[in-house]
Parts: sequence; C-alpha cells; structure tokens
Amino acid sequence: MIIVTGAAGFIGSCLISKLNQENFNFIIAVDDFSNPEKEANLTGKRIQERVDREVFFDWLDQNYQEVEFIFHIGARTDTTEFDWHIFEHLNVEYSKQIWNRCIEYQIPLVYASSAATYGLGELGYDDNESLVSQLKPLNPYGESKNVFDRWALEQERKPFFWAGLKFFNVYGPNEYHKSRMASVIFHAFNQINQSGRMKLFRSHNPDFADGEQMRDFVYVKDVIEVCSFLMHHRRNSGIYNLGSGKARTFLDLAKNTFYALDLEPQIDFIDTPVDIRDKYQYFTQANMSKLRSIGYDRPFCSLEEGIADYVKNYLSKGHYL
Repeated sequence: MIIVTGAAGFIGSCLISKLNQENFNFIIAVDDFSNPEKEANLTGKRIQERVDREVFFDWLDQNYQEVEFIFHIGARTDTTEFDWHIFEHLNVEYSKQIWNRCIEYQIPLVYASSAATYGLGELGYDDNESLVSQLKPLNPYGESKNVFDRWALEQERKPFFWAGLKFFNVYGPNEYHKSRMASVIFHAFNQINQSGRMKLFRSHNPDFADGEQMRDFVYVKDVIEVCSFLMHHRRNSGIYNLGSGKARTFLDLAKNTFYALDLEPQIDFIDTPVDIRDKYQYFTQANMSKLRSIGYDRPFCSLEEGIADYVKNYLSKGHYL
C-alpha cells in the first residue's frame, strides 16, 4: 500500500500513473477532492481508496500497518498567495505530522520541497544541507518549504529513510487545472493556438538579452522516475535537487513549442510587471551531482525532447498521463 498526497494534482497524479505502470495498484490517494477540474487527472488510474486530506491522519492511525511508503507531494504551491497561515497549515504543520507518523510507524518518506527555497540564488543552486538555514526565499510559498526543510534537518529523530526533493520548473501532462500556475510551456501552447504568437518578458537586467533569461526546466516524466528510484533505493536520506541540471532560455522554450506545432516562431516581448521585477529570477540551474552520487544514472529529457512529447502526445490531443 502506497500513499500519495496531492494525488489529484499535477505531479501526484503522474506519480500514480508511474506506480500503476510498475504494478503498484494499492494506492491511497490523499487530497482535497473538491475541485472538479482535477478529476480527470485520476480517471482510469488504479486506486484503492480516496482519503480527504483533513481526515488523513485519523485514517493513517488506523491503517498504518499496511502502509509501505508515503509520497508527500501535496502542498499549497501558489507563489502569488501571501497569507502565511495557509502555508503554515498545509506546507509546514501538515508535513510535520506526516514526518512524525513516519517515525512512529516506521514508514519511509519522500516529500516535495522546491527550488523556490533558493530565492535569487545568492548561494547558488547546490543541495548542500549546510546551506539550508542561510537561504532567502522570495515569497511565502518558498519560505514555507524552506521552514520545513530546516525543521527536518534539525530533528534528532527521523524516518529510517526520507528524502526531500527540491523540484525546479516542472512541466508536463496533467497540469490542465493549474491556470496561471501552470508551466510556461502550457501557456505558450495556448497562446500560440489562440493568436499564432507568443509573448515573453523583456529583460530588465543588462547581463541578459530579451528572452535569454534561463531556468532549469524538468519534464514531469523525469520527476516521477526519480521518485520511483528513491522508493526502491531507500538509502542515503537527505535533501536532493530535482531539475534537469541544465538551464535553458525562455527563447529556447518558445521556439521549441512552435517547432512542436510545425510553426515558425512569432515572438513578442513585453515588460516584466513592476510588482515582480525586483524578485524575478534570471537564472536557475540544479546541481544534480548529489542525486547522481547515490546511483541515479538515467539521462534527463532535453528541453527539445520534453516539449515535443508534451505538445504532440498530450496538449495537442487533450490527453493525460
């Protein structure tokens, strides 16, 4: 029996698809199931039971003996939300309760952290745990993830295996419901379909030309491969980056979305909104050497491969993973 929190969301539902492919069919899906737009993410998946996130701990206290692994993917991920109490409840205190029960019930744990913990990258993008207390996230979402990472590292008692994954810019199937928080590729696809053109933010940093701002974009299929690896590995507990390890420009992203649609690129530049300009990241790139050092040797999809697969096999057809 494997528990996935955030089961109806983007990464959680893709992870369930991967687990089903590996013949793990006793899946306990934990989420707030009130959003009908997320329902299609779970259609056709083999799930033993759905448990509302607010009654999950009562359920776990009664059924822990059957649980083999917990993937805690669920979180409030809205970077434009500034009510700290929401993040404190869902991202910090909820995660602490899962952590403590994994200790009590001897259940291994993988949980979702975020590259948002790195802020503007003043200390780089290295998953060195000694740096976690010095990081300066730019918003309450990133702060909530870093608060929990710090707390986890400070604990004397830990689950016998645990891993916190700092997701970088994840894109791919099953993000139809995410509206403004969906990936840039999702928005690019929709803009191009509607207008034949794509808008990118102009650079307000003299070190970067327009469209040359860079991010570490990682395909969700790679993310769930890493999750599966860690579930089977169950050694080398700690916090790990999870990106592709290679920064690419927004211009590369836009052009490849056009190419996947067999169109010539038509790109316009607009000013970055003033209210986010001073917190805008111009470069992120995950140092992936730590994950590699524990034996993860699969290659990551290139941006070209990931976008082609996502656009042609999912977005263009309205398909889900």
